[in-house]
Order: sequence, then C-alpha cells, then structure tokens
Amino acid sequence: MQQEAIIDIKKLVRNFRLGSQTIKVLKEISFSIQKNEYVALMGPSGSGKSTLMNLLGCLDTPTSGIYSLNKQDVSQLSDDELAEIRNKEIGFVFQTFNLLPRATALDNVALPLIYAGLPKSEREKRALEVLGQVGLGDRVKHKPNELSGGQRQRVAIARALVNSPSIILADEPTGNLDSTTSNEIMGLFDIIHKAGNTIILVTHEEDIAKHAHRIIRLKDGNIEKDELNTSIATFN
Repeated sequence: MQQEAIIDIKKLVRNFRLGSQTIKVLKEISFSIQKNEYVALMGPSGSGKSTLMNLLGCLDTPTSGIYSLNKQDVSQLSDDELAEIRNKEIGFVFQTFNLLPRATALDNVALPLIYAGLPKSEREKRALEVLGQVGLGDRVKHKPNELSGGQRQRVAIARALVNSPSIILADEPTGNLDSTTSNEIMGLFDIIHKAGNTIILVTHEEDIAKHAHRIIRLKDGNIEKDELNTSIATFN
C-alpha cells in the first residue's frame, strides 16, 4: 500500500512579469513526494529549480495550480500564514549556512523554537539534543567564526531539525565545502533520512544528487525526467 503524499503538486505554474512581458518559469508541473522519501531536484541555470524550491519552501506562491503540504493547500496563503507553515513544517539548509554571527551554535539552533513559543529551558534542551545528533555536542558555545565550514553546516542542519519539521529542504548544501567535508555532510543527510526524515535536495552536481533515492530533473520549466536512482552513493 502506497504511503500518503507529504507533498502533492498539481499543474503548478509560476510566471513573472518583466516590463510588458510574462516570463513563464514553471509550466504546469505535477508530482508527489511521499513521507521519508529522499529526492534530489536537478536542473541547469534557468530550469526553474530555484523557483520550485521557493514554492516548496513556502517562500513564494504559485501563479496557478495546487501545492498541498501535509494535506493542506498552501498555494494561496497570506505571507503570515506562509511564515507559520515554514516554521512548523520546513527545515531549511542553505549553501551559505545563514547563521547569526554573534550567536553561539546553541542559540542559532534554538532560534526557530523562539518563534514556536517554547520556554527557554525546553529550547535549550531540544537544541542540545539535535547538536548532539549532528556530532557537535562539544561545540555548543562556539560562535560561527570559531567553527569550520563543515561544522557551520552541521549547526545549520541541527537548526533545520530542531522543530521536527515535515520536510528538510537543502539548497546546494555542499556548495561552499571541499570534497571531503561535502562527503561528511552528505553522510549526515543519509543518517537523517534513515531516521525517518523527508529530504528534498536542490543541487546542480551529479555526484551530490546521487545520494538521493529519486532524482527529478527540470528543464525549461518542465519536468524532463523523474526517476528512481539505481546507483545510490554510499559511505564507508
């Protein structure tokens, strides 16, 4: 029996106005993602993958079509409603880490829990827990400039996990890292996936996409190919 879709997209369109022109960036794309899937979104520059990522992350709304996240249609929500969905349902991991420079690893990770309204003792307990999960239990009081690139990305991943979101949305998460550190971070995503998390990885790198179990390729605003990955990259 097939699991229920955590993400269900039907005929999603996103157009942008440029002067008197309408630029059609996404052209009626449809797909579903099941709970605990590990999916890579790939495509060259101009394929529409960044626009799609912004829609999936509730950072933008479509021109038309339906985007259902956990059975809720989020296609036409207000900015405030989208912000609430983002905080509850989506854990973001960015290429540039997006950490507060003057805050400790602990405070950076606990930040989403402030918006969720948790008291300080609970925020710190949960933040310590996820920092331990990503191997940074001994770095909780360090600030970003006292951490390596790989450690900073681990802090960002812990922050993405802290709210127990429905999906982890990772945008080029290894783009600023060397190949050895990239492999370590992808190994961490593998562990997170095995723990039951749904991961959507946005990348232009084939070797990074190979870690996902399914690859959706975009070209010119359309889905060019959507297939299971038969040669999943593994770790020693």
